[in-house]
Amino acid sequence: MEHPTKSTLDGLLAFPLTPFTESLEVDLDALAATVERHVEAGAGALFVACGTGEFSSLSLDEHAAVLARAQQAVGGRVPVWVGAGGGVAAARAGVALAQEQGADGVLLLPPYLVSGPPSGLVDFVRYAVGDTQLPVIVYHRATGVFTPSAAISLLGIPSVVGLKDGCGDIELISRIVTRTRSVGTRRAEEFLFFNGLPTAEVSARAYASLGVPRYSSAVHCFAPEIAHRFHRALANGDTVAMDALLSGFYLPLVALRDETPGFAVSLVKAAARLRGDRVGPVRPPLAEPTAEQIGRLEKIVADGHTVLKALGR
Repeated sequence: MEHPTKSTLDGLLAFPLTPFTESLEVDLDALAATVERHVEAGAGALFVACGTGEFSSLSLDEHAAVLARAQQAVGGRVPVWVGAGGGVAAARAGVALAQEQGADGVLLLPPYLVSGPPSGLVDFVRYAVGDTQLPVIVYHRATGVFTPSAAISLLGIPSVVGLKDGCGDIELISRIVTRTRSVGTRRAEEFLFFNGLPTAEVSARAYASLGVPRYSSAVHCFAPEIAHRFHRALANGDTVAMDALLSGFYLPLVALRDETPGFAVSLVKAAARLRGDRVGPVRPPLAEPTAEQIGRLEKIVADGHTVLKALGR
């Protein structure tokens, strides 16, 4: 029997922005339109109210409303996963809410503010997921970085189906993947791994070589055509197309992203606005790009489409 999440998480994974009004209220109508654009563009699954969706700025009521509206807009066409996390009680409440509202799965974000020993991280996951029947992917980053032994311990939590790496330590993720696979059980063999770094396309080839081909694409929020072309090039081993898109679009985008903390989200929202999407501003402490930075962003996106056109289908 196939792993219950493999077939639905093999495509390009999209993380929709959470639109806000100018007064920073959640704009659910704009969210529905944003979600529809992702589905029409060919996203394999949606992860709402996660990092790109400004999870950390949402109240539990807003979190529930975002999930409900996204589910309504999707209408079962693709899976809808949702973020949960923060303090362990908040994380547990978020997982319970996801199950109550019929989400397809949960991305469990790291603990808020505090860190603990490896065993404490495993206990955080165990308490947060409780007895949920939903599949859970654990986000490995920030205050939630797992050792290989702790990552293997996640196999003992039945609802945990995968680990998403946002740490970027290639040696560590290689050790985690290798040791997990070497356990030798079907559960270990089917455990999923994801590249969750910002602008994941830049590191996608390195991760794929470690047996981690799945990744999430923030670029899908504003240039899905480019995101899908790169995803197809990676799957086909088309190094010419990957190199062209990296040098002509992704690397300049990352250079701009790295100028200001939080731009992994702020730039994505700004680029979506340039495309004409009604997504509004970011909530603080994230900050908006300057007019000069937006001008450079507009050129980077235009250059990306020029490269795309040159590559053809």
